[in-house]
Amino acid sequence: MPYRFLEDIATGDAAFEAEGRTLEELFVEAAIATFEIMVDTKGVEPRITREFELKNEAVDGLLFDWLSELVYLKDAEAVLFCKFDVKIQKNDAYELKARVSGENINQQKHSLRSDVKAVTFHMFEVKKTEENWTARVILDI
Repeated sequence: MPYRFLEDIATGDAAFEAEGRTLEELFVEAAIATFEIMVDTKGVEPRITREFELKNEAVDGLLFDWLSELVYLKDAEAVLFCKFDVKIQKNDAYELKARVSGENINQQKHSLRSDVKAVTFHMFEVKKTEENWTARVILDI
């Protein structure tokens, strides 16, 4: 299961766990879960593309920065994202290159759910198990 929502952890916020065989898969699944909280992403078309790079010494810090950047772009440019292409390298720090696609928020077209305001540090966690990377994220809505 790439992600699942955690109904019993945060009643006023939204929580999910995501997993992936690679860091890239984990980051994509976490992004999809974040936008699924806001909208049915199947109804969002990849009309607008943004590219950006992030760097952080810690993998959990990089995931936090990644989701925060997506929430920022959603707010600053009124764009919902549905497609995420991520490349991550580990050198002296974790370096992420992303290409994300989506479209402008259209209340006539999109069935909006909750508005994610921010990623929180509450219970935030990224772990490597024997087979997968996993993350637990709580979003302020």
